[in-house]
Amino acid sequence: MSKSALNQKSKIHFGPSGRAVSHEIENDLLDNIHQHLTMERNANVQYFSMSLWFQERDLNGFSSFFLKESKDELEHAYKFTDYLIARGQNVDLHELAKPIQEWDSIQDLIAYSFNMEADLTISLQQLYAISERTSDIRTNVFLDPIVESQIKSEDEFAHILGKVRFSGENPSAILIVDEYLSRK
Repeated sequence: MSKSALNQKSKIHFGPSGRAVSHEIENDLLDNIHQHLTMERNANVQYFSMSLWFQERDLNGFSSFFLKESKDELEHAYKFTDYLIARGQNVDLHELAKPIQEWDSIQDLIAYSFNMEADLTISLQQLYAISERTSDIRTNVFLDPIVESQIKSEDEFAHILGKVRFSGENPSAILIVDEYLSRK
């Protein structure tokens, strides 16, 4: 191997964290990943708050469901931070909004949750589109299972919203939905 080829081969790029990287993340994609990370963290805190709201009303099925969702959103946030670190980036944690802690009805709470999931899905789709546009295949591969999981989650919230809407907030029907969620 020639000296010139050896010098070219030994050039290594380092990300902002100082970690060696073979392919840098485009700035627009990086900004959007950080925004999505904040959305995941906000969902974590909001679902935890919702879990407490249900627990205060002795609806333990709803409470455990939302506690699990809170943990899932935190796990998603971890995945994004691990990915950023693996790509040589610093993780920029933005300030989180205070969660909503009072609700007029269970249906309002579930509808809010469904919209939060829909917003997360849209955000992931935007990340996917940006990564395709910038030919960042690594990010597409990273996002594939997350997008699939997100679509399932959005569908699950639509299903629960349908059950709660159908119940008309009838206490007996809500207890049946609560029992259903306790088995999930």
